[in-house]
Amino acid sequence: MADVLTPEQRQLNMSRIRGRDTKPEMYIRRGLHARGFRYRLQDRKLPGRPDLVFPRYHAVIFVHGCFWHGHHCSMFKLPATREEFWATKIASNRARDERTTAALLKLGWRIANVWECSIRGRTRLTGDEVITKCQNFLLSEEIMLIDISGVQNT
Repeated sequence: MADVLTPEQRQLNMSRIRGRDTKPEMYIRRGLHARGFRYRLQDRKLPGRPDLVFPRYHAVIFVHGCFWHGHHCSMFKLPATREEFWATKIASNRARDERTTAALLKLGWRIANVWECSIRGRTRLTGDEVITKCQNFLLSEEIMLIDISGVQNT
């Protein structure tokens, strides 16, 4: 299937996609800040530059876009155009996520992955469930790795 946009239009669209300060990330940041949690943003000293770093709780939160990280939910669909490129791109993103998770766990950090589908889309969680789950993660000491998603059993 041919792309419906010209190469210039596609380049403009792709240039506007950002890796930080996304709407889901801002939702999590505002919600946790309102509940009294203080954090650092994208600490370069840690593997993978986590979106939110909570030194007091020795925990980090990544806010993942379902498309870019290949989440198994309704918000991820491999594009029909340049399938091989996108399959390779998504696979490399997932491999990088696994390396980052392993490195952070080895350093003793606790990790929460908040997926975009938990905040928006058909399977989103209601109200501030996502913020409450993040809060519970931060306040519990035993959880090492948690996924917060709108999809059951991910």
